[in-house]
Amino acid sequence: MISQADLCRAKILIVDDQQVNLRLLEHLLDSAGYTAVTSTLDAREVAGLHRQHHYDLIILDLVMPAMSGYAVMDALRPLERDGYLPVMVIAADPEAKLAALEAGARDFISKPFDALEVLTRIRNMLEVRLLHRAAHQANAALERTVNLRALELQRFRGAMDATSDAIFLVDVLSMTLVDVNDGACRLLGYTRRELLALAPGALLPAPPVQPAVPMAALQHDSAHVATEVLECELARRDLSLVPVELGWHWYAQGGASGLLLIAVARDISERRHAQERLKQLAHYDSLTGLPNRSLFYQTLAQAVELAQEKTWRIVVLFIALDRFKSINDNLGAALGDELLRQFSNRLVQCVRLRDTVGRLGNDEFALILSMSRNQQEAVAVANQVREALRAPFDLHGHAATLTASIGIAMYPDDATDPETLVRHANTAMAGAKQAGRDGYRFYTAGMNVQVLARLDLELALRQALEHEQFVLYYQPKVDLRTGRISGVEALLRWRRPGYGLVAPAEFVPVLEDTGLVVRVGAWVIHAACRQIAQWRDSEVGPVRVAVNVSSRQFAEGDLEHEVMRALDQYEVPAELLELELTETALMSNAERTIVMLGKLKKIGVKVAIDDFGTGYSSLAYLQRFPIDKLKIDIAFVRNITSNPNDAAIALAIIGMAHSLKLSVVAEGVESRPQLEFLRRNRCDEIQGFYFSRALPALEMGQIITAGAGLPPGHDPTAQPLQTLLIVDEDVNVLSSLHRLFRPDGYQILTASTPAEGFDLLALHRVHVIVCDQRMPGMSGTEFLSKVKELYPDTIRIILSGYTGLEAVLDSINRGAIYRFYTKPWHDTELRDNIRLAFQHYWMVNQPRLARSAR
Repeated sequence: MISQADLCRAKILIVDDQQVNLRLLEHLLDSAGYTAVTSTLDAREVAGLHRQHHYDLIILDLVMPAMSGYAVMDALRPLERDGYLPVMVIAADPEAKLAALEAGARDFISKPFDALEVLTRIRNMLEVRLLHRAAHQANAALERTVNLRALELQRFRGAMDATSDAIFLVDVLSMTLVDVNDGACRLLGYTRRELLALAPGALLPAPPVQPAVPMAALQHDSAHVATEVLECELARRDLSLVPVELGWHWYAQGGASGLLLIAVARDISERRHAQERLKQLAHYDSLTGLPNRSLFYQTLAQAVELAQEKTWRIVVLFIALDRFKSINDNLGAALGDELLRQFSNRLVQCVRLRDTVGRLGNDEFALILSMSRNQQEAVAVANQVREALRAPFDLHGHAATLTASIGIAMYPDDATDPETLVRHANTAMAGAKQAGRDGYRFYTAGMNVQVLARLDLELALRQALEHEQFVLYYQPKVDLRTGRISGVEALLRWRRPGYGLVAPAEFVPVLEDTGLVVRVGAWVIHAACRQIAQWRDSEVGPVRVAVNVSSRQFAEGDLEHEVMRALDQYEVPAELLELELTETALMSNAERTIVMLGKLKKIGVKVAIDDFGTGYSSLAYLQRFPIDKLKIDIAFVRNITSNPNDAAIALAIIGMAHSLKLSVVAEGVESRPQLEFLRRNRCDEIQGFYFSRALPALEMGQIITAGAGLPPGHDPTAQPLQTLLIVDEDVNVLSSLHRLFRPDGYQILTASTPAEGFDLLALHRVHVIVCDQRMPGMSGTEFLSKVKELYPDTIRIILSGYTGLEAVLDSINRGAIYRFYTKPWHDTELRDNIRLAFQHYWMVNQPRLARSAR
């Protein structure tokens, strides 16, 4: 048994090219009592350090610039005489974890770090390592005394039994078992007497070929030869199979008794299970269990290859659920996921065993069918899918109905490669949606009309740049501390003759695809600088203007030259120009990005990351990039007051940015509750329709000159000491409760829907919530569960006549609900209980509030 003291004295080396990761792991290990921890940023030093110090554990990052984790493991492998590589890798990708295990790593820890998981895995691996060393030492002792007779081997039984590995001693001359340890008995389920009575061939695979070493030399030197470790399966007493790592060691015995073979087997069931789990995660959708996009394309490629040999037809059906987002928004993500699970089960029942069903996206599925030359088989399956959707889905008491739009493409008629087949089926699905949904369409040559329209659009865009049809609109950014406009974002618009103002979503993707975005992006930079100069020389004054830089413009254009040329031409101070780049653009070539941003920073230009949180969001690279600002993507702002996950992501971005001395802008703010939620949580700036949509330069200048600003924020000193929120769809109940609690001096807020409740929570600091259980779109327990995540300090109470208590009791047990009271209520008792709820709030939160006040 390995003691805690032994574990704490174990020598540990941490290898990572990111200082922040080294410090975090050192802190975790130090707090857990480990006293022999060293670290290095340079992977090239690892082999030399290990040769000198013989570490018990090496925690190794897989992705490093100077030398990859795989190369480090290759360099370490010759240093381990016992074949045990004490390496735990750091990785986030399931396929990378699997590859690392196959390369020799013993375990892995995931990014981002979970402290409990990291310390548990480190402790487990150190125990295995120290036990393995004890076993190796026992084998060494056995090696030095192997020339003794079989009876003398009893002196080493303690050393053999100290390891959890199974050890088998085989006399080569007689091919009988000389001895086994307790580990072998436990592994195979036999007693020692029963094992010794069996022939080695009944337990172990065939031994390796005898080494080409003269017997006399072995006997003279008491030498041994170890073979490579192999993976195999051994049969237990109950005939079940256990996977093991098996290594053979040849030993010379004294006299003329020949050779002794020692087999050491280690149970690798847990590792096999982890490998299978990683394969499952890498190839199957975690929600539905269906093949994911990667496995679906692999299967389709194999089907196409087979179809080429057999002259079969392969049909791909691309299925998109109609209006799924509406159901997901109304019923919640949990019931939306349940709907997808039920639909996937029905979908599997629509096809034969030889066909394949896959999930390609959120509400997008696909089928691979092998069939004859008759198109009617594809039509029959499409109708089966539509029919399967017609029966209502039971979502825990909520009934939901769905339809689907289906696109059909065929091999070899429409395409001969998997990617094109799926793309054509997707195009046909879009045609089915445009035709009114709940139908199917085949991909046909007629769909190429869209290609002609695309060519016409490309030609018009080329002429637009030449004929100066592009114009910039400006959307203001507002500082949440002052409430005043702090700058604007320049947004591209196209005044197409005969069409009017064209939406960016219709032409910007074409600019990206054709490469025109590089030239248009340069025009935008010059136009923005020209406008900065015009405003500066007018009563508007200096205005900071942010310009979006596309991925292609950043990668292919001469951005530094264009910026300097525009600043010089219009004599604009560099600090008034801000460049917004996406994470994808920054990460396309990280080293080039660092150099490029460094040059822009020297000029004085500000740099922001746009749509942060939707791409790589790598803290490691975020530290290396010289940036000034992060922009929270609208996807996380849209439901920030009602979706705990979106709120958690947004607040994490704010906290991370502030810790790195970066400012934060939230885009897409469209309501006062969103504004107040962000203001309360220390977001620096906002932009969105709540304050102003994008405006032409003249109107934007007028707004700035007029001194427009946000309404004042919440004043903590004016906050009532006790605020009560009542949520109930029955207006009579709201009125009755308002009258009941009014004499107690509370600030009383009322909402008839959960959505109104979320808005009021964002606008006011609420202390106690009383909520009905049955409400439209969301139950009271669901509402309060989300409130618990968004506002954990609140006291949450259910007041309902609904008698189904299972969900309520479950929520109480999970801490989402403080109390449950029934309708009709007793006025005096209910008032007393609400007073107690407020007292509980202040008793629990007063110490924290006092600390924050200091």
